Amino acid sequence: MTSAPELLTETTPEGEQIIAPGVKPITLCDRLAARAAQPIAPKRNPNAPQKPCDLGLFDKAARNQLDMLDFLRAADSGAPTPNSQDED
Repeated sequence: MTSAPELLTETTPEGEQIIAPGVKPITLCDRLAARAAQPIAPKRNPNAPQKPCDLGLFDKAARNQLDMLDFLRAADSGAPTPNSQDED
């Protein structure tokens, strides 16, 4: 009579469980790697849409501002400055 192969087991919070042949148990390292691969979610209101980056180089509203060099060139040439045209 042949005996059944001895199956590996592992202890879980639910109790002793049999590990299926050819299946590797999930380790803490595997769980941490899966969490690290997920995108970062905000702590407050994780379902809210992301706000646009309106700072520095990515600020679209700041691109409408007049350049300081425009004022200097206008002052050197005697032409009206960009703001003086808006005052009329």
